[in-house]
Amino acid sequence: MSKAMRQKPGQPGRVCVTHGEAVRDPISGEACGPLLEHPDTGSAKLKVGTGGLLEMALTRHNLQAAWKRVKANKGAAGVDGLDIEQTAQVIRQNWPDIRQALLAGRYRPSPVRKVMIPKPDGSQRELGIPTVTDRLIQQALLQVLQPLIDPTFSKHSHGFRPGRRAHDAVKAARSYVQSGKRVVVDVDLEKFFDRVNHDILIERLRKRIDDAGVIRLIRAYLNAGIMAGGVVMERQKGTPQGGPLSPLLANVLLDEVDKALEARGYSFARYADDCNVYVGSMKAGERVMALLRTLYAELKLQINEAKSAVASALGRKFLGYELWVAKGREVKCAVAHKALDNFKARIRQLTRRSGGRSMEQVVEKLRPYMLGWKAYFGLAQTPKVWRRLDEWLRHRLRAIQLKHWKKPKAIYRELKALGATEDVAARVAGNCHCWWRNSDGVIKTVLTIAYFDRLGVPRLS
Repeated sequence: MSKAMRQKPGQPGRVCVTHGEAVRDPISGEACGPLLEHPDTGSAKLKVGTGGLLEMALTRHNLQAAWKRVKANKGAAGVDGLDIEQTAQVIRQNWPDIRQALLAGRYRPSPVRKVMIPKPDGSQRELGIPTVTDRLIQQALLQVLQPLIDPTFSKHSHGFRPGRRAHDAVKAARSYVQSGKRVVVDVDLEKFFDRVNHDILIERLRKRIDDAGVIRLIRAYLNAGIMAGGVVMERQKGTPQGGPLSPLLANVLLDEVDKALEARGYSFARYADDCNVYVGSMKAGERVMALLRTLYAELKLQINEAKSAVASALGRKFLGYELWVAKGREVKCAVAHKALDNFKARIRQLTRRSGGRSMEQVVEKLRPYMLGWKAYFGLAQTPKVWRRLDEWLRHRLRAIQLKHWKKPKAIYRELKALGATEDVAARVAGNCHCWWRNSDGVIKTVLTIAYFDRLGVPRLS
């Protein structure tokens, strides 16, 4: 890397980029060097409102950081079919021209590639995958714009912001309910990212940044279109999920609603397009719902009436959690029923008893999912639920192990090798074809919790 940095200006260095929030490919093990700065690119440190933000985004230091981030995110190719390594070669040769086109306002982003991601409920979510080059440029813009714009957002907004996460929104919701606001105005926006009005968004963006070049480039990204089945469709509205800039732009648009709720003194928590307002009565909730319908209509957004409601805050799902009241009237968090059902469905997929995988391979696939799930739902205060899930999972793994051993002689031999008594080994081996029932009996004295700990199976409890 240091050798690349000493090359003459004007020779673009090697770049590696990956994908944003979309289908991911295995990351390459080959290290990628930094982009080199164009001769006309300085290390400008500009103040808000002075313009020149685009030049700041295209400085060498900022592009290097953007490249590392995009590469770390991994991901698939865009409509040009170029992966990270291939894009690196293209950028190495063409970066001066790309940079000049960006500064002159002549750069035209490629359309995003449409990908449909299945959701646990059977529906699909649309993602738009930009090319690796466009992801790099968007990430570079994001790194310059976010420090300027993010401090202007409401403190009640928690989604896609530095130093904030979903746990903060859930904690805020719990504190509001604990204070006595037991009614929630739960608002879900219908196809939010598909309905974003470009003109309204750009108008809100102009109020925050004073740089015509950046505004022009963001408008170009909004209008780039989307390719599906080899056909490019123009977009008059919407900001496809998948690009690094989309979450920031969503917060810019929705911040207006946040500020209106703040001005009226309401207690609320928003994460991306999920917004919950907590009030003391159903009548107050209906008034807030009417207000939100008006505010969102001004932004040309539509509330999904089927998923939105004014209801009791207890038991209502928010970001995968629900709230309940324990002894002493303490409000606590639990995993929502739907999230538990999704977890079990995924575990069933990962632990199916067919496929010819060894127990080690099953655990290897299971481990990252369980660790991620446990980290996200770490706020849940339901130890009995965790214990039941652990028992259910180990039950499934024992059934897999029995099927792997398959024949009575093999089962008897393996259990004896693990320290089973004569009686236990014989009883389990004699019932060898009843995988599920047999895996919840005396075999638990051999395939113990410690046995699965040694295999690396995470515990939830």
